Amino acid sequence: MVEHYNLFRGLHILAVIAWMAGLLYLPRLYVYHCRAMPGGELDHTLQEMEAKLLGIIMTPASIAVLLLGLSLIWIDAQIRGWGFLLKPWMVVKLSGVVLLFGWHGFLSAARRKFASGANQRSERFWRMSNEIPFLLAIGMVLSVTTKFGG
Repeated sequence: MVEHYNLFRGLHILAVIAWMAGLLYLPRLYVYHCRAMPGGELDHTLQEMEAKLLGIIMTPASIAVLLLGLSLIWIDAQIRGWGFLLKPWMVVKLSGVVLLFGWHGFLSAARRKFASGANQRSERFWRMSNEIPFLLAIGMVLSVTTKFGG
């Protein structure tokens, strides 16, 4: 499995790109959905777009991110031992992963609320929250590339 490390790492990066694209785009769709007349054509169109983005791109990509990430952790542990998981840079990275999965779940629940006509969040909320995944990504990428604290 160690011989496949670079392949897994490349696939992991590609899955992260797909997942992040959805995490950044779905709240933008919600901004427009806030303007839609419930039951109208735009409402139905956005519901379909949101469901497909979540079900066809985001969720499969997040599963690939998780499985490939766990594979990379396992391979790294075989090479340098499990102690690297406690390094500050890795704690930041893993914390970001947990937060992104939580955000994914929040967005998924919000899609169900839009679909049932029960959205209580404002257009402004969705516009501002759109930046959350990118801010987390900044911390995660810099932690991994600099390996601060050891």
